[in-house]
Amino acid sequence: MTMTETNSTSLHITPCEGLRGELGPAGNDTTVALPGDKSLSHRAALLAAMAEGESAIDNFLTAGVTQAMLNALTELGVKWQLQGQRLTVTGLGLQPGQAQKQPTIDCGNSATTLRLLAGALSAWNLSSQLDGSPGLRRRPMWRIVEPLQRMGVAIQAQDGCAPLTIEAGKRPLRAINYSLPVASAQVKSCLLLAGLAADGVTTLREPAPSRDHTERMLRLMGVEVRSDGRGVTRISPPERALQALRMSLAGDMSAAAFLIVAALITPGSQLLLRQVGLNPGRTGLLEVLQRMGGQIDITHTSDQSGEPVGDILVQSSDLQGVQVAGEVVVRMIDEFPIFAVAAAYAQGETRVSDAAELKLKESDRIVQLCTELTGLGVPIQPTGDGFIVQGGRPVIGGRGRSHGDHRLAMALVVAGLASQKPVVVEDAQIISESFPGFHKVLSALGAEISLESGK
Repeated sequence: MTMTETNSTSLHITPCEGLRGELGPAGNDTTVALPGDKSLSHRAALLAAMAEGESAIDNFLTAGVTQAMLNALTELGVKWQLQGQRLTVTGLGLQPGQAQKQPTIDCGNSATTLRLLAGALSAWNLSSQLDGSPGLRRRPMWRIVEPLQRMGVAIQAQDGCAPLTIEAGKRPLRAINYSLPVASAQVKSCLLLAGLAADGVTTLREPAPSRDHTERMLRLMGVEVRSDGRGVTRISPPERALQALRMSLAGDMSAAAFLIVAALITPGSQLLLRQVGLNPGRTGLLEVLQRMGGQIDITHTSDQSGEPVGDILVQSSDLQGVQVAGEVVVRMIDEFPIFAVAAAYAQGETRVSDAAELKLKESDRIVQLCTELTGLGVPIQPTGDGFIVQGGRPVIGGRGRSHGDHRLAMALVVAGLASQKPVVVEDAQIISESFPGFHKVLSALGAEISLESGK
């Protein structure tokens, strides 16, 4: 069920006695399925469309946000097929003469789809308008519009937000040396894709390194992308067609985060998560949870299609409050809703700062997170760039709402696994945007969750 459907779903969570089990890639009969990585799925689908030949991508995430990308590719005339978790894409190349011109492409609720497509359309030199849901229209887009304009792209935004209008223009685009105001993998990726059609080396500078999935994938396709590990990335326009992708995607760290915290806070729990992505730009939460005293062991590390992966063993633990600020914030920016739940069950104070970016997500995550956790009895207060949690007090339980934010909804579900009384999460259908079947996965591991549908 997606956000655009009319049915509303509530999840009823009863405190449980522990979670136990093993999770891994879909299709493995011995495990509960862990979704393929959302960030990698977006990029693989789009880059496969920009390659020549047929790409095959295994463990592709089928969810609301990735469906938005696939729908957009269909509107552009890209042929693709999804069988189970295998996506095959017939690429258009970097000069897609057979692409279909569309007046408007609906990006749904997916900011990743819109921002990456803006870069791809710029490289393809295709005219279109990019739009989406009311929630997506609230997301800031000037961060990509301004540098794309510097590159010579005829792109306009409406009050700095979607819809975005792109008009085909002169080629090649201008290579730029540009400093991003904030570290953002989506903004960086948009500009890297546009840089494929530039007249020289495009240099991007971030205040801190963000996840580098796009860079790794482009290298697999034969593109020269150089990173210094300190936030500077350079891309050279390719001299030949992008190579088709043959890859299997890692398990999603952002999805795994909810299960990891669930195991940490629920007494008697032990979970093994196999083949989870361990990209350095995504492991900030693991490092902070280990600092808090979380029993988290990482084994069987390897390289999978250019990305580091490994197995994660998690056991219930007594957590201690911590201070979170600086560069680690970028590396756990998607995980703060579930991190706040871990902080609620930790002893002592947890303080998060340097995280003002949370105000610009699917909801104002600082305000909505604090509002909803307060309703469950958690002593949490917002600050200008984060929040403060007084942990170690009982999480009472009660009712909460998703506010159209899939990560907030899942965090509230996890909060109910060890609360004093049951938790009810309203408008929980939004969870299918990134983790379809989340409640079924938890139930298979030992949680007591029931579902109620209504209008």
